[in-house]
Amino acid sequence: MELRVIVGLGNPGLRYAHTRHNLGFWVIDRLSTRLNIPLSRHKFGAKCGEGHAHGQRIMLVQPQTFMNRSGQTVRDIVDFYQLELENLLVVYDDMDLAAGTLRIKGSGSAGGHRGMADIIRHLTSDIFPRLRVGVGQRPPFLDAADYVLQVIDPAETRILEDAATRAAEAVEMWLQEDLLAVMNLYNRKQTKTSDT
Repeated sequence: MELRVIVGLGNPGLRYAHTRHNLGFWVIDRLSTRLNIPLSRHKFGAKCGEGHAHGQRIMLVQPQTFMNRSGQTVRDIVDFYQLELENLLVVYDDMDLAAGTLRIKGSGSAGGHRGMADIIRHLTSDIFPRLRVGVGQRPPFLDAADYVLQVIDPAETRILEDAATRAAEAVEMWLQEDLLAVMNLYNRKQTKTSDT
């Protein structure tokens, strides 16, 4: 039985828990509940959970190294388990997508996301699946870091919580079907997208 690894990107600590940049963590938390895989272990510089669901051996991962240093955790997991990169899925927030929209792809650039850039640098490859969760464009008076680390209001919280739930559903579909099928279902209602 092949191992599937789902990594959600974010920053550790309560200060960042309710920010746009932690959407990857939100998705992993939902998967932990849906798949009954507690995040009860600490290894590879991450909170991890391991279990079985949908006929797959699964590892859920929340790196605790802060966003911009996520790559070492992912590299250590890939090396330890001799993981094929097609069995790695990284989930993260993206300002190039409208708030609440999803896009899953099998490869691509980091698109300006520093966590993804660090993972690509450590893996020396950008050919692995990723699921982007849109948080919308920053307003002109905020720089990108301030925008993604800003605590969000209740109205936006509802939008992003719904997106995190749909993202968890997309991950579950990825565990059972090929990537193209997931793309065809979840990439349909995109508004603005980048090349990633």
